[in-house]
Amino acid sequence: MVQTLDKRSEEVAELATIEQAPRNLRMSRAARRDLRDGVLLCMPYILGVVLLWLGPMLYSIFLITQKWNMLMPAKYVGAGNIKRMLADKLVSKALFNTAYYTFVGVPLQLAVAFALAVLLNLNIKGQSVFRTIYYLPSITPAVATAVVWVQMLNPQYGVINTVLGWFGVAPIKWLFDPTFAMPAFIMMSLFSVGPAMIIFLAGLQSVPPEVLEAATIDGANNWSRFWRVKVPIISPIVFFNMIMGIIGSFQVFTASFIMTRGGPQNATLFFVLYIYQQGFELFKMGYAATLSWLLFLVIMFFTAIQFGLSKRWVYYGGEL
Repeated sequence: MVQTLDKRSEEVAELATIEQAPRNLRMSRAARRDLRDGVLLCMPYILGVVLLWLGPMLYSIFLITQKWNMLMPAKYVGAGNIKRMLADKLVSKALFNTAYYTFVGVPLQLAVAFALAVLLNLNIKGQSVFRTIYYLPSITPAVATAVVWVQMLNPQYGVINTVLGWFGVAPIKWLFDPTFAMPAFIMMSLFSVGPAMIIFLAGLQSVPPEVLEAATIDGANNWSRFWRVKVPIISPIVFFNMIMGIIGSFQVFTASFIMTRGGPQNATLFFVLYIYQQGFELFKMGYAATLSWLLFLVIMFFTAIQFGLSKRWVYYGGEL
């Protein structure tokens, strides 16, 4: 009898525990209110991602197999857009121009930004004024910057040819010569290194002073402290600026669209400009979507390579 009562009491206790568990798992009124408020506050961003990013991205995959001019119903063409892309000579030309701009321009941009950051990290008078001057071109509207550079690069009365003339250099037809058009764009990009410069400067100022003091005690001179202490410590910042620079350079568009429209002789036909021409000038949205996904794959490819190589030189507090 006693054993039976004990067994029944255990069963009752077990049933009470099971009934109590869902109650414990239920959210309190305050927690539900916090969750509701959080979802409502995040909703603009969530809707923006779904409607303006994820939705168009998924729809562009559908357009790869379609022929659509935005006026008539889309027509299924299978792999026709891909075959056309493989046979299109301007695709390789645009990719070459973009790669040229990227692998020549980005290292120069990083070098200039890093040099300016080192100079601005010095304790000199008027430091804030110099920081403002060097960063100002980066916040200038892209259209205004392009218009100014068109005037500066004018072969007849441009200020750049005027300065070169002081040293006996003949006038150069910058934007009208296929040989010098791309170097002109790279030179123009060097004046917009403000964001990378600021990030480099923040990294240099975050180097622990005790590490530099320890290196000094060990007998390291200024040059050794710079290359063997500061540069390895800020290597993640160098890597970040390099990744962002490569991604941004593959997407260059505004300057070419305003200044040259891809000329002369397609010398400045960047890939994004070619996508724009196919999609919004020739109304070949299916082909433009196909080119867009090619650009996406190219950017992902080079980004993955950089992440793989970064293990050899980026310092994250452990071994290099």
